[in-house]
Amino acid sequence: QHQETRDLRPLVAPGQPYRRYSRAMRDLDRPRLFENRICYRLLDADWSGGGRLTLGNMCYFDMIDLGETLAHELAQAATTPDGNLDPKRITWDALPFRRMVRDPFDLAAYPLMLSISTLTVRRSRAGTTFQLLRRSPAKVAIAGGMLSVMPTGVFQPASVIPAPQSPDFNLWRNMMREYSEEFLGNPEHDGDGPPIDYATTEPFRTMDAARQAGRIRVYCLGIGLDALNYVGDVLTVAIFDDDIFDHLFEKMVQDNDEGAIITTDHQRRAFTFDKATINRLLTTEAIAPSGAACLHLAWRHNATILV
Repeated sequence: QHQETRDLRPLVAPGQPYRRYSRAMRDLDRPRLFENRICYRLLDADWSGGGRLTLGNMCYFDMIDLGETLAHELAQAATTPDGNLDPKRITWDALPFRRMVRDPFDLAAYPLMLSISTLTVRRSRAGTTFQLLRRSPAKVAIAGGMLSVMPTGVFQPASVIPAPQSPDFNLWRNMMREYSEEFLGNPEHDGDGPPIDYATTEPFRTMDAARQAGRIRVYCLGIGLDALNYVGDVLTVAIFDDDIFDHLFEKMVQDNDEGAIITTDHQRRAFTFDKATINRLLTTEAIAPSGAACLHLAWRHNATILV
């Protein structure tokens, strides 16, 4: 680790800080989902001609070592000697590690892990609704306690077994796996098993057929970068016809490996896809940055996506 982070890292022994933040999290406050898997790294994004992403490989703990250090450095800078927070204390002089990154859009300078965040909308004649996930601090490493759109997941292979032209190097297939895990509570594809046969395995077969038939419509809203920890997200929205949504998610769980699924606010008002609901959520709830961006951008483009 860099000398600039020495005072930020917890001590593993008197006078000896941990060398890596990921090691400290593993030993001191390990989330339930915490594995050093291969992930896809964003190197470039070109939106001309329909959009093109250039990707490489990195490890999940590379993101932890960078992002947790950035977040804790900022928190330390904002904390007064008596333990209160004072944002005015945050200056570049107090952020030596963040200064090393310099330009967060210089994607060759540091490992930017890419996730996919999807706002899932069920459309019917009776109304258009969505659900959110209350992320559990005990289960996840990022945005614990906050609301997020669902599904949300790291863009990564489902299997560590090499495969020519890997079937996992596909944004939609990654999203389908997250639907299987977060909506249906199926076991996570954690890399230990063989590659997935998406053409014959449920719910992927039905979901893919519905998308090809136009009963699921997926739109990319852009790519967001979390200013706190420099994690990237492909921001998407998926519009489901009510019959295919109800068929696929007839047995949707109430809790999953990342948190609790919620469909109404504190006053038991449904999350309807309208300006009032989205504004209320964005102004009254703690929402993960990627989720807030999805909600904001999806409503901005509602005339396009609700065709």
